[in-house]
Amino acid sequence: MALLPILTAPDPRLKKKSKPVEQVDAGVRRLMDDMLETMYAAPGIGLAAPQVGVLKRVIVVDVSEKDSPPAPHALANPEILWVSDHDNTHEEGCLSVPEHYADVVRPAEVRVRYLDRDNEIRELEADGMLATCVQHEIDHLDGILFIDRISALKRNMILRKLLKEKKLAAKEAAPA
Repeated sequence: MALLPILTAPDPRLKKKSKPVEQVDAGVRRLMDDMLETMYAAPGIGLAAPQVGVLKRVIVVDVSEKDSPPAPHALANPEILWVSDHDNTHEEGCLSVPEHYADVVRPAEVRVRYLDRDNEIRELEADGMLATCVQHEIDHLDGILFIDRISALKRNMILRKLLKEKKLAAKEAAPA
């Protein structure tokens, strides 16, 4: 397993749409394992393949409590089959939008069909934080960041700060 570099906004690769995986094979399983290791090390509760520069429809999530054993989910080609009529508002953050948070409204419950690690078709019914996290990560597969779901004013403020931080980091890393 390997730690993968996490792309940060406004990297244009985060806005691209991911391609479905043909089947979950050893390469996709290795990607899932590397993504889980990267997510746990970050630390985060979800990670999508585009966030590590891989334009494949693969996500990993684990919303287990800190004192509980890990409960990871690895999903290839996740598709939302059903959403509840009720919404939840959660403060969301993102490993690709570091240190920025905003309230996002999403359906409170979802049912998702996906391929598991063994290339078997499965369904996941999720509510609460798991539902929010799965929807957030599926958005990444379509080139959507959580900041695309908030007001343009707040989004632009966050993007300007991130761009400024990137420029400053590049300037500090440049040889004198």
